[in-house]
Amino acid sequence: MAYDDLRSFLQSLEAHGQLLRISEQVKAEPDIAAAANATGRIGDGAPALWFDNIEGFTDARVVMNTIGSWQNHAISMNLPPKTPVSEQIAEFVRRWDKFPVAPERRDNPPWAENSVDGDDINLFDILPLFRLNDGDGGFYLDKACTVSRDPTDPDNFGKQNVGIYRMEVKGKRKLGLQPVPMHDIAIHLNKAEERGQDLPVAITLGNDPMITLMGATPLQYDQSEYEMAGALREKPYPIATAPLTGFDVPWGSEVVLEGVIESRVREIEGPFGEFTGHYSGGRNMTVVRIDKVSYRTKPIFESLYLGMPWTEIDYLMGPATCVPLYQQLKAEFPEVQAVNAMYTHGLLAIISTKKRYGGFARAVGLRAMTTPHGLGYVKMVIMVDEDVDPFDLQQVMWAMSSKVNPAGDLVQLPNMSVLELDPGSSPAGITDKMIIDATTPVAPDTRGHYSQPVKDLPETKEWINKLTEMLAQQKQEHK
Repeated sequence: MAYDDLRSFLQSLEAHGQLLRISEQVKAEPDIAAAANATGRIGDGAPALWFDNIEGFTDARVVMNTIGSWQNHAISMNLPPKTPVSEQIAEFVRRWDKFPVAPERRDNPPWAENSVDGDDINLFDILPLFRLNDGDGGFYLDKACTVSRDPTDPDNFGKQNVGIYRMEVKGKRKLGLQPVPMHDIAIHLNKAEERGQDLPVAITLGNDPMITLMGATPLQYDQSEYEMAGALREKPYPIATAPLTGFDVPWGSEVVLEGVIESRVREIEGPFGEFTGHYSGGRNMTVVRIDKVSYRTKPIFESLYLGMPWTEIDYLMGPATCVPLYQQLKAEFPEVQAVNAMYTHGLLAIISTKKRYGGFARAVGLRAMTTPHGLGYVKMVIMVDEDVDPFDLQQVMWAMSSKVNPAGDLVQLPNMSVLELDPGSSPAGITDKMIIDATTPVAPDTRGHYSQPVKDLPETKEWINKLTEMLAQQKQEHK
């Protein structure tokens, strides 16, 4: 089943026991965010949360943590909830190879049921807003998909971007939006401002999980998120035409905001508790003027809690970062076996690879840092051999402890680019980057003493299966 909207996904979560309805009355602050924060602290399998009894709001529906566990992530891809992470990523890779799948344009989108224009717009009437962390500078939209087009090539479908960016609600029809320089919307905005033009945008809230995943995925500049969403859901993705901008937006969204990023206008935005587990301070950011709002009757407001990892954003970004990095590296280095870039949006990546010759693993690590995502995010790379599973941290730590000689296995690159939100960067946006080569040296690199590795016994695999079956049977008998 491919989900056409948020509501069908919520129904599926509930059917699998992965949606928890909170019936008691809660306060918008701090209860909603605190509950979402708690989902990352209660162990494996945290559910999505539904709130519809919120003090101070007469008719509000808020959902949190919809993709905030590996079970929910699996359900979003129409996989069994207990699918292991490695298998979810392998399936992600398999479907990725089906790109592109052309979208399906539909009429009568549900978000067209109601509309408000111009000065009649008041976002505080339409959206049940609340702060996510007590140090935030205001209310934020942090799980909305923002659609923009390349103003120099507006009819190029592939250059129409769908991305997720944090937006502070600053007035009845005004937002502050942070366009990270490495993201496509920053390229679109730069081209518009070079011409002294505003940049039109369509902002969609309450979306199906697949376009949310795609909005968080670092695709190449001319790759369409809608065409990739179709590949990953194995069915054409439904889109509709936004009435003011004419942009292609998800057919099943709860709310669509249309307007412009005002050319060369900047105002202080922030602070905001970010995915790094730290607040980002106030900075001059762009200003969005909303000119039209379309919304479903009784819309569902979806938000995302960010803070000290892990939170929902880490599940949302994890495979969506691993897979494009893997695909981009594999295209040039077929020796690459797997990429684990699930930590802090890929600021740390672990890559396993075969080696052609001495120094080869470091070349792969350098290339990871120059991919579209790596330019702004990949700050540290740990390279491991092909027989080390980068998703098994015990194996990775073994490789680090037994294969690394700091005298020759650390590569430090000074004054490289990184996103400004990295709290370790100094000045903001500049950092040294590092490659840790934890692979076995091969000729002409002859360092160390690795000629006699201990291997698993030939019968070990058979016993793994046997013991697993015996344990499962024992658990059944003790139920």
